[in-house]
Amino acid sequence: MQHRKIVVVLKGYPRLSETFIAQELLGLERAGFDLILVALRRPTEAKRHPVHDEIKAPVHYLPEYLHEEPLRVVRSLFVYLLRPGFWRALGSLAIDLGRDFTRNRARRFGQALVLAAEWPEGAGWLHAHFAHTPASVTRYASQLRGLPWSCSAHAKDIWTSADWDLAGKLSSARWTVTCTKAGFDRLRKLANGNSSVHLSYHGLDLDRFGGFGEARKQHDGSAPDEPVIVLSVGRAVEKKGYDTLLEALALLPGDLAWRFEHIGGGDELEQFKALAQKLGLDGRVSWKGALAQEEVLEHYRCADIFALACRIAANGDRDGLPNVLVEAASQRLACVSTDISGVPELLSPDETGLLVPTENPIALAQALERLIRDPVLRARLGDAAERRVRGNFDHLASIGQLKELFEREWRAAE
Repeated sequence: MQHRKIVVVLKGYPRLSETFIAQELLGLERAGFDLILVALRRPTEAKRHPVHDEIKAPVHYLPEYLHEEPLRVVRSLFVYLLRPGFWRALGSLAIDLGRDFTRNRARRFGQALVLAAEWPEGAGWLHAHFAHTPASVTRYASQLRGLPWSCSAHAKDIWTSADWDLAGKLSSARWTVTCTKAGFDRLRKLANGNSSVHLSYHGLDLDRFGGFGEARKQHDGSAPDEPVIVLSVGRAVEKKGYDTLLEALALLPGDLAWRFEHIGGGDELEQFKALAQKLGLDGRVSWKGALAQEEVLEHYRCADIFALACRIAANGDRDGLPNVLVEAASQRLACVSTDISGVPELLSPDETGLLVPTENPIALAQALERLIRDPVLRARLGDAAERRVRGNFDHLASIGQLKELFEREWRAAE
């Protein structure tokens, strides 16, 4: 059916840090949906995950900045200038500019014009990943084309967007899904009964992250030639709390044998390297940079502890439930993290992991020391975390929810 063809609007594609989105796109394709991917930004990373090569959907890129492709923008404006949808969308832009008079708003409108004018043949639905800029483009495009849209909200977009902006998008979208209970509660309150909001954990492709059957070594930090490996995977940005984690590592007893490995890129990577050097950690820290998924999986299996010091950034940005925590737990890796956002939805204290207060390097150091010294505790927490992931975080459940939401719309349209 024509309306089974969905235009999915993404901020950038492909992105190494957004495997959960790629996994969902592949799942929807396998469920029989015809997708067209539209990205606001071209990729900036050389590496790709295997899942990106399995996705068959074509990818179209909108002008990242309107002045870079003025002919596309002007041509699209002339195509839509006399159509009723133009004035409907322009009215929304005027309201938005009245509350947030920024160039960014005009840019999203211009991108939506290009999307509407270069519309893929046969597509009958729009879906946005992230409720901030991709949803802005999607909402304007839906008004220009007179088509329905839906949204997947995640973390930063929920916590850094203004209430009025989110409320307007929620009331405009047919439905919205989000991936943590904390995010769901915020969106449901803002929707105020005027929109349909659903909780849908991303989950994990458990075929790609198969069970790790080997016994981990019983290092306890007492032998200098057998250090306990502490691993963290994440972008070097404020909300990941790597300064707190490095400070916690510096507080560990000097006679304890451990090594820290970090996987990921990010704008603040160099300053974290400098901090590690300042704290005297240079000889114990390895910076691996951005790695492909299969390489990350191998590091999960070789590590002893996974640590992530999530925090709420100064601008309100925060993680939802970091996918890397779910990935690490799927490999029976003992996890320690902070008690914010959706993290406690996976890690129950002393049951499936250790939780500490955010912004507290002393508490984090104590938790790390406890795990380093106690391989039996690491094994118990890792086993329990894996059971929780395999019982509650299979991505097929999320794909099933989305499939039902889309198909309900198709049935209603017939």
